[in-house]
Amino acid sequence: MRPRCAARRGFCSHLWYATGVEKLDTARLLRFDRTHIWHPYASMVDPLPAYPVDRARGVRLTLHDGTELIDGMSSWWTAIHGYRHPTLDRALAGQAERMAHVMFGGLTHGPAVELARRLLELVPAELDKVFFCDSGSVAVEVAIKMALQYVRATGREGKQKLITFRRGYHGDTFAAMSVCDPVNGMHHLFGGLVFQQHFAETPSCGFTDPWRDEYADDLRRVFAEHAHDSAAAIVEPIVQGAGGMRFYHPRYLTELRALCDQHDVLLIFDEIATGFGRTGELFAAHHAGVVPDILCVGKALTGGYLSLAATLSTARVASGICQNGGVFMHGPTFMANPLACAVAEASLGLLSNGQWRGQVRDIEKVLGEELLPCAAFAGVADVRVLGAIGVIEFCDPLDMGRVQQFLVDRGVWLRPFGKLLYTMPPYIVDEADLRQITAAMRGIAEHGAG
Repeated sequence: MRPRCAARRGFCSHLWYATGVEKLDTARLLRFDRTHIWHPYASMVDPLPAYPVDRARGVRLTLHDGTELIDGMSSWWTAIHGYRHPTLDRALAGQAERMAHVMFGGLTHGPAVELARRLLELVPAELDKVFFCDSGSVAVEVAIKMALQYVRATGREGKQKLITFRRGYHGDTFAAMSVCDPVNGMHHLFGGLVFQQHFAETPSCGFTDPWRDEYADDLRRVFAEHAHDSAAAIVEPIVQGAGGMRFYHPRYLTELRALCDQHDVLLIFDEIATGFGRTGELFAAHHAGVVPDILCVGKALTGGYLSLAATLSTARVASGICQNGGVFMHGPTFMANPLACAVAEASLGLLSNGQWRGQVRDIEKVLGEELLPCAAFAGVADVRVLGAIGVIEFCDPLDMGRVQQFLVDRGVWLRPFGKLLYTMPPYIVDEADLRQITAAMRGIAEHGAG
């Protein structure tokens, strides 16, 4: 193996802290990044520009050149309290003084116990078992493994498939990819390699649209044809996230719960993106009053500080898996990392005062006022607002590089994809900053990114 050259080592060692040559070092940083570092959903041959962040506080990202950007993405929907929140900073620093990490096999610790206690206070009482994971995709993998191990342990080995909606997204690992949309989704390239699952049509009734019973006909058809070989149904409740940012009627969840009960199929809710207040309810499933058998949470769990997720289950699922001496066959190395658990418990503590409800209502009001009129612009296919989520869907795919630069020039950070330009800001965003975000979005809708 060819050794790394001393010049490269020297470049890395002083890059971020140089004085007097900031512009030079920033240029070298970006050149190294472009040459060697693979960003998500990006090319290594001709990558889009990456903007160098020096620090973050509140709702603002500060770039190396001093440019400040209002973060309208909450760092992919995680930083709901903003950056450098003093309560979360203290929780992280305090735990670091005691213990950064310890394996969870055969050991336990206070931060994990306190976080589990806090989680169980927030979810329906039926969900009373907590399995900690290290990312959202892993939480989905764990949920699927729970369902499959449950049916095997209870003598129904033939039930090995999953039922889900088209246009869904559940993560980038292989079992998670299998329940993402196989044709229009982000992982269609792997369609012949992942497990083949059963897909119902995308929910067609919007969140506030009048409900008609026939909207659930295709879901009923899928259960009638495939429930016999299906262990579980898995959906993102109310909001289909990275698969298209669609909002659907709560009645679908009611129908889904009834069908799962009727056909002896477990119900999994993936609330990784929607959990902890984003839709105006603490969990999106609360819009329908439906309780799943297995629940996945992540993203905002730690307030954006560290990667952590959890998969919660009912006692029925847990006892089914563990009967006759069985054990659940999964164990991430960084499961229940104490630093992540400590900051997550503090983050949920911030939510417990209920202030987020008013913040999300205020965000929803402004997003509605500012974005819904964009539906009248040529080239705009639809505009959607729910809770602290605002979406403009265009008729044609956006030029991400041009749109990104247009937004940065206006002091706003958003990350469009495909035909979608959307915002999911931190709950602490004030009205002036939020209107700066929406003004930039309106500018693209009205004039493009030229």
